[in-house]
Amino acid sequence: MLIKNNSTKYEDQKCYYNHGDDMKKTFILGIAFILLGTVVGTILRGEYQEEILDAFGTGKSYYFLQEGVYSTEENLEENIKNLDTKLIIEEDGKYYVYLGITQEKENAEKIKQIYENDGYQIYIKERNISNEEFYNNVNQFDLLIQSTDNPEEILTIEEVVLANYEEIVKKDK
Repeated sequence: MLIKNNSTKYEDQKCYYNHGDDMKKTFILGIAFILLGTVVGTILRGEYQEEILDAFGTGKSYYFLQEGVYSTEENLEENIKNLDTKLIIEEDGKYYVYLGITQEKENAEKIKQIYENDGYQIYIKERNISNEEFYNNVNQFDLLIQSTDNPEEILTIEEVVLANYEEIVKKDK
């Protein structure tokens, strides 16, 4: 007894290729979704990275040399009239006066000593800032401060650092 198979080799191959086509479509869709996720993730990361860093208090650590905190503009003006170089930041209705910014604790102590020799009481306050350009600039200025003990040179460098903060960081906020 002879059993006749009605299928041909072509039909068997066609069936095989149909399954292969489904696998190809699934594979291509998988790759497409991975690429799409990567592109969207990169875009969102770029747009929100700085906000996320600020929200979690991360970023680079800096030492701010604080001269004082004043509750009114009148008190502020009265107490800082003899200071040539200063940075004033208003937060929560108070005016914070800073005389220097550095990333190195030794430099902060050096600057603090200069102002205390002139009769000012200085507090070193640690703050985080997430601005890469400012970070690079302060690193260079810190090297200059480390290389000198001349108070005039140090204060001139800090004048540039404070102006740099005003230009780069404060404008971004």
